[in-house]
Amino acid sequence: MMKQAQETLTVMTTGEGFFDMTRDVTAWVKRQEICTGLLTLFSQHTSASLIIQENADPDVTNDLSTFLRRLVPETRQLYRHTIEGPDDMPSHIRTMLTGLCLSIPVRESHPVLGTWQGIYLAEHRQSPHTRRVVMHLLGL
Repeated sequence: MMKQAQETLTVMTTGEGFFDMTRDVTAWVKRQEICTGLLTLFSQHTSASLIIQENADPDVTNDLSTFLRRLVPETRQLYRHTIEGPDDMPSHIRTMLTGLCLSIPVRESHPVLGTWQGIYLAEHRQSPHTRRVVMHLLGL
């Protein structure tokens, strides 16, 4: 019989950067008594996103941050929506480019990730935030 579980994970950020959620997500999946299924992760924010990326070398996420800042600069002259500061509209664009939702297969009560893959919340704002990620697991 198909089972499902859902919970919200809170991620405290310290400002712009990538925050590894792999350990917390994996621990939650293991507790759900679902051996095989599909895990969906959804960010409830328009200025933070979810990615799967290399977790062996921190230079990867540092380079990604640098690239996103160059691709979507924080220049007030480029945007109309500046009411929350110069990083607000760029953070919305970066989120649109990187995504709010991930689907990850689950096998033997573990997310099926590659050897060097980790699950990250990408914070696109400069100041610290409390972010919510809904975890939904469906399976047997």
